[in-house]
Amino acid sequence: MQRRKFIALIGGAAAWPLTARAQQLAQPVIGFLSGVSPSGAYASAVGGFRKGLAENGFTEGVNVAIEFRWAEGHYERLASMADDLVRRNVSVIFAGASNVGVNAAKAATDTIPIVFTTGTDPVESGFVTSLNRPSGNLTGVNLMFYRVEAKRLELFHELVPKAQTIRVIVNRSNPVAALSERTLREAADTFGLQLDVVDARTDEEINAAFARLEEKQIGGIFVMSDPFLTSRSTQVAALAARNGMPTSYDLREFATAGGLMSYGTNLTEVYRQAGAYVGKILKGAKPADLPVLQPTKFDLTINLMTAKALGLTVPQTLLVAADEVIE
Repeated sequence: MQRRKFIALIGGAAAWPLTARAQQLAQPVIGFLSGVSPSGAYASAVGGFRKGLAENGFTEGVNVAIEFRWAEGHYERLASMADDLVRRNVSVIFAGASNVGVNAAKAATDTIPIVFTTGTDPVESGFVTSLNRPSGNLTGVNLMFYRVEAKRLELFHELVPKAQTIRVIVNRSNPVAALSERTLREAADTFGLQLDVVDARTDEEINAAFARLEEKQIGGIFVMSDPFLTSRSTQVAALAARNGMPTSYDLREFATAGGLMSYGTNLTEVYRQAGAYVGKILKGAKPADLPVLQPTKFDLTINLMTAKALGLTVPQTLLVAADEVIE
């Protein structure tokens, strides 16, 4: 009798690791596909993504796993990364920080649900057929960067009216760049401003974008909305400060890093919404039934300390309109 109890005890103990492993393997896996690196503004964005998951009952390492794939600005790697996630049979793919990534995920699978973030019109980009009824296996959040560039230039011109020639830093490897650049040039003509556009796709080219400023009589810097440039927020803000250049950005993370001003959507909130959508899908929702979300508010952030260091007086109208003033 004692021998039987002993065998049963040993058998039960041996089964525990197998049971635990089976539960671990049963966890859903999220494929996280990004064109940039987990640094700068995207560090807090990932925190927002995890928060959205938690709001729907999912915690990484507890009841869900996340397979991260970071292209580090090398957008050409995204297609193979997306294929790899599909081979791993992930439950949902999140594709953010580049339309190239969304297209790569879309090409890799038409069955695995995909949640995207994009700065362009998702209907025009071919991601969904309708914002309210996406259809297919894609839905997500639209940051609408392309629609606020003109307003951002207007605000920058109000803060730095003496800047008549503005250097624009753009990453032309981003398919969105051409549309955003065209929109910005139209706005510049309205305000009588000259644009000096430089292409920056690497860290070295970002450094080079801050060269020959005096020679070309550059009065300010305008950083175009782009995932790679966003991931280099600390580097760009430091270069602007070193060169004493008033600079406009799209995200508050630049302003908190020492940049002069920003105007655009809240990246952390956008990623929270995306994480929440991934959580809903893991609970059984279909992408086709989840409308593409769009921002209802754009945040204006002004770094008053930087303005004072540059010898700029911030108009009262901007201080009143600002959502956040960093002092």
